[in-house]
Amino acid sequence: MTDELDPRGILFPSGLPEFHRVPAPAELADLARWFWIPEWRLAPGETSRQEVLPFPACNLTVQAGSGGPAGGGDAGATVGLTGPTTRISQRELSGSGWAVGALLRPGGVSALRLSPAELRDLEVPFDAPGLAGAVSDAMVEAGPPDVPGVPDAPGVPEVAGRRERAAGAYGRWLAEHAAPPDPAALTANELEELIRTDREVVHVDRLARLLGLSTRSVQRLSLRFIGLPPLAVIRRYRLQEAALRLREHRDVTIAEIAAELGYSDQAHLGADFRTVLGFAPGAYRRGSR
Repeated sequence: MTDELDPRGILFPSGLPEFHRVPAPAELADLARWFWIPEWRLAPGETSRQEVLPFPACNLTVQAGSGGPAGGGDAGATVGLTGPTTRISQRELSGSGWAVGALLRPGGVSALRLSPAELRDLEVPFDAPGLAGAVSDAMVEAGPPDVPGVPDAPGVPEVAGRRERAAGAYGRWLAEHAAPPDPAALTANELEELIRTDREVVHVDRLARLLGLSTRSVQRLSLRFIGLPPLAVIRRYRLQEAALRLREHRDVTIAEIAAELGYSDQAHLGADFRTVLGFAPGAYRRGSR
């Protein structure tokens, strides 16, 4: 499955606004996994509640909303840094707008000199000189004249090209402003990649063996560059997978999903699900139709 098609983390796809991912280019692959771009235009008085189970990572995001930037450049666009979360993320959208975010890998966290553990469950402004202007210029280019900067007709070639230009502008900014990642951060990239791709990694001791490190070293790497304990990172990916299977494979029982993902029984999956998402697996399956 390619990154841009990876549906994990999106809890209610039918309620999502126009949403796209652009993979980070090869030269930035150690810093960011992809650039994600939602665009929305809602009727006056209408709101859209978005619920996402975020990837265990920091996100650096340029956003313009409620009509978008007035013209171009930095006007109306802000840059925010979101740390790793311990719960689902909820946001109410209204009006019209867009966002362009980078899902940072541990290498990107190191390159931008971030402390993700201090950002846990926080969203803070981030000083990124030139980033909002570069991305906004790409997103507002060829926008509808009556509402400057508001995306129109999502999916047409010009809009798709605008997204590619915005991701390109973001990538150039990142290449110019990011320091070389710490070698330890590249090991943390490997740690995160193993958890993301190997479903048999359900315990920290197995992860440590695969990396050739002590369990204590794995704990330190995860906290330093991801901001969460490694077991929390493992559980987040497994919960994302569980939500995906509950939604897309309705013939598979919850007990079978729990067993496939390394839970000792259905009750343990249910407990994790309720703690992080706030509702039981069965309730999610029924509500995600």
